[in-house]
Amino acid sequence: MQHSTLKKLSETLGISVSTVARALKDHPDVADETRKKVKELAEVMEYEPNYYAIKLRTRQSNVLGVLIPGIDNFFYDSFIAAVEDEARVHGYSVMIMQTRDSAGVEEQNLHLFRKNMVTGLFAAISIETEDMTPFRKLIENKVPIVFIDRVPEVPGFTKVSMSDELAARLAAQAIIAKKKKRVLALFGHPHLSISRKRFASFTGTFRHLSPGTELLVDYTENITESKRVIMQMMSQAKTPDVVFCMGDLILIGVMQAIHQLNLKVPEDIAVMSISNGLIPTLYNPVITHVETNGYKLGKLAFKQMMRCLRNETPEEEVFVEPVLIEGGSL
Repeated sequence: MQHSTLKKLSETLGISVSTVARALKDHPDVADETRKKVKELAEVMEYEPNYYAIKLRTRQSNVLGVLIPGIDNFFYDSFIAAVEDEARVHGYSVMIMQTRDSAGVEEQNLHLFRKNMVTGLFAAISIETEDMTPFRKLIENKVPIVFIDRVPEVPGFTKVSMSDELAARLAAQAIIAKKKKRVLALFGHPHLSISRKRFASFTGTFRHLSPGTELLVDYTENITESKRVIMQMMSQAKTPDVVFCMGDLILIGVMQAIHQLNLKVPEDIAVMSISNGLIPTLYNPVITHVETNGYKLGKLAFKQMMRCLRNETPEEEVFVEPVLIEGGSL
């Protein structure tokens, strides 16, 4: 059955359209008996308000946008779970779009968010993002943006991220404590600030605490490339005694190569990772990792968004503290 209109309700009851509209909104000018009749008939006739018209009138949709590189990343999957949990409690729904690390797709998605009049946006920038103008247009339209995880390096934006320097430092310290001498460190795309921060902190910790350790660095950023690098490195005469993985996708590729080569962890090669927490537990032994929890990030980001929507001034940048989780891989 098609949803009835206000006009049909007014014709059936013999009252004006404006009276029907006020009755449905519990306006005090409408008599209790009239309000009761209108609501009972509206339920019978399956009336629903025109939400699109409401959006046009109020410029609000109670929809929060989420813009991420991809939902196949376990970190963003848990981030989305936290945002959806909080949104449900606060009466919002969530609209999710992926950039696939394309600045062009990112700009198209931002246009769709504007077109759908989202109330606020959570965004992790793509690898290709250099021009922040498309984001600024949304902010100029009174749509607050909370940047998460992959945040812009320029000031003036609300940012929520992991403490990347501390996460990398904790990982480096754990490796140094095991007296490893030849370390292969695999990082994400060098264009991203998260990669640069983790690289600087990781390598800086070794320079300060263990300058004699040999560091081999590569940028693999995905499963396939990570596997290829390990297969190549382990075929050489001088192999690394530990592999550091900057993220979960890199860890998966590394472990695929280790299994294919029938290597034992940690006897043949040790493994250390920064992770959202799930992937390291899928291996035996459990991978020692620094936990950077996407769910915690989502909770904190939502608090910042609520401050923005209440017209409060949030802190420009806040961090989620990482935690070292001991496994048996190091």
